[in-house]
Amino acid sequence: MSRIVNAVLVIAALSLGVTKAQADETKIILALGDSLTAGYGLPQPDAFPVQLQAALAQAGENATVVNAGVSGDTSAGGRSRLQWLLSNRVDAVIVELGANDGLRGLDPAETRSNLDWIMATLKERQIPTLISGMLAPPNLGEDYGAEFNAIYPELAQTYGALYDAFFLEGVAADPALNQADGIHPNAEGVTLIVKRLTPLVQELLKQTK
Repeated sequence: MSRIVNAVLVIAALSLGVTKAQADETKIILALGDSLTAGYGLPQPDAFPVQLQAALAQAGENATVVNAGVSGDTSAGGRSRLQWLLSNRVDAVIVELGANDGLRGLDPAETRSNLDWIMATLKERQIPTLISGMLAPPNLGEDYGAEFNAIYPELAQTYGALYDAFFLEGVAADPALNQADGIHPNAEGVTLIVKRLTPLVQELLKQTK
């Protein structure tokens, strides 16, 4: 009888060990985006994914943020890369795409179609997602802006995703927070974005548990 009891205790201990290991497992966050994610013009330690991972660690989160940003990428580019990126383990995704669509004046219907496909794919795979919005350049007119800007909140609602209204909130058009081109945040600007988004990303991580 004692041998059986000992065996049960060993099995229970092993089970607890597995459970703890799973609980301590690092979460993989895929940051799918363009140059704003990639860290254009910045040393890699200052890029958004690196700063976000550091902020999450400081907040007690065990997460790795994978930099899947490509400078110049449009929503179509992000769509074309997604299946390959998902061939590796991904626990959550941050979608930051569309800035280049707006800068090039691409048809908002095409941007919506590409982002819709991305969101639908992630939903189908049951991967928690945070979509960060972008605003159309004002020189493209009110009609274009209204159609473009509506894409992000509507897709977030459709797919039950976490939503951030504007990736560059509090940073856009501030010379002190941007590089010389006036488009890409400098290190301080990225820090501000990360500070604002960290609580939302923590909510995203909760959905993976």
